[in-house]
Amino acid sequence: MLRYIAARLGQTVLIVLAVSVIVFVMTRLLPGGSAEAILGNRASPAAIAAFNRAHGLNLPIPLQYGRYLLALLHGDFGYSYKLGQPVATLIATRMPKTIFLSGVSLAIAVVISIPLGIFQAIRQSKPIDTLLTAGEFVVYSMPAFWLAIILILVFAVHLSLLPSEAPQSDSLAQILADPRALVLPIVVTTIGTVAALSRYMRSSAIENLAKEYVRTARAKGLLEWTVLFRHMARNAVIPLVTLVGLSVPALVSGSVIVETIFNFPGIGLLYDTAASDRDYPVLLAIVLVASVATALGSLLADVMYVVVNPQVRYGTKE
Repeated sequence: MLRYIAARLGQTVLIVLAVSVIVFVMTRLLPGGSAEAILGNRASPAAIAAFNRAHGLNLPIPLQYGRYLLALLHGDFGYSYKLGQPVATLIATRMPKTIFLSGVSLAIAVVISIPLGIFQAIRQSKPIDTLLTAGEFVVYSMPAFWLAIILILVFAVHLSLLPSEAPQSDSLAQILADPRALVLPIVVTTIGTVAALSRYMRSSAIENLAKEYVRTARAKGLLEWTVLFRHMARNAVIPLVTLVGLSVPALVSGSVIVETIFNFPGIGLLYDTAASDRDYPVLLAIVLVASVATALGSLLADVMYVVVNPQVRYGTKE
């Protein structure tokens, strides 16, 4: 197992490097570049040329990337000239908030999805299962921004029960001090994940309910909840484990939409602002973080699959 994890970590490093190369080259090829974004559209060619020389942007792209990679190895993600701060500081300030939002949403989604999927499985093809399935398909296919707008109109505008904007603070502790303002962002982030995970849990539970070990457990006279949650659920949840790991990068990328709509001061809002301002150091750093999250999410899914299903071994001996 350790050999497999080491190999997957090596693949993760290669994937992150490949993504960083592609994004770095693409940002450097965009018209205008950092100089025009910072100095303005009316900056003279001489001023733009001076800016490029001062920041090494006149060098060949491979050399620029080499300097960028060397800086990364020293923990230097560059400097945001728009926001006037080191990029590492910006990410360190914003990332805990996005991790909190995504982590809480994923935890709630898992807690809801497992019993919901089992309930639908034991009520398969009955009216309640059909109704829940239809609702899950509707929610899953609904864009996050559309769902967010609907919830804002209902709960913030018409009913005045919840704030339409997330808490505004540089401190995670201060954001947690206003839980009412966190409800709508968490609900929007959670509900789509519940719709996806519960569908897979339902299918896996239906498959396991038809297996011999479930019939044997019932024949022994065990209570139904014991059969469902102590025997069947252990096996039915295995495919869900992989999906949970793969949901990590999806939640991070999806936070861009949710954080922008609710003005949540996380990494997603920072990315949206950087894209609008053509703040390339910030963009590169966030894309790099997102690629790491994607690769680690895939690795986490594989490792969790081995943990919950000891019969599976990837290239290792018992």
